[in-house]
Amino acid sequence: MDHAAEAHRTDLMTITRFVLNEQSKHPEARGDFTILLSHIVLGCKFVCSAVSKAGLAKLIGLAGEINVQGEEQKKLDVLSNEVFIKALVSSGRTSILVSEEDEEAFIVDPSKRGRYCVCFDPLDGSSNIDCGVSIGTIFGIYMLKDDNEGSLSSVLQAGKNMLAAGYCMYGSSCTFVLSTGEGVNGFTLDPSLGEFILTHPNIK
Repeated sequence: MDHAAEAHRTDLMTITRFVLNEQSKHPEARGDFTILLSHIVLGCKFVCSAVSKAGLAKLIGLAGEINVQGEEQKKLDVLSNEVFIKALVSSGRTSILVSEEDEEAFIVDPSKRGRYCVCFDPLDGSSNIDCGVSIGTIFGIYMLKDDNEGSLSSVLQAGKNMLAAGYCMYGSSCTFVLSTGEGVNGFTLDPSLGEFILTHPNIK
């Protein structure tokens, strides 16, 4: 690969453009999934920024709480959890949110409910923050079952029913990897643009 040429490309495939292109392949799509994904991406950008300045902002250390796995929560865990819950609720496309940091599922207010359920770990590997080791966000998206309005049965489904899954890794660079069931694609955050750019298409 000619890295010098890649650095000066002007025809950039951002994650938003990529998802919109995928949406156009499904005439019946209403754009709900695209909106939901854009809010997940926004949450990842926020957490990436918080992780990069955790030491300066005094976000390293324990928050004094224990999560559902029995692990002591870090300050960044709590912040990341709040960021993702608020981002997902504000999308207006979610019905149930299941976070590793919360013992109970979060049921979205009926006035803001949508068709999707999101399961996520807002900051996996946060015990490594003090060491500067890569940490990340993991998520999976399910469609709400037709026969309910937001009960736990919608998230207690087989993995094969997932509409999409992915992770965002925060390290020397911020990488967002996504699969919607038709291949896996990797995007890298360009800090100068504030956009995730397709850098690893069709990962095998």
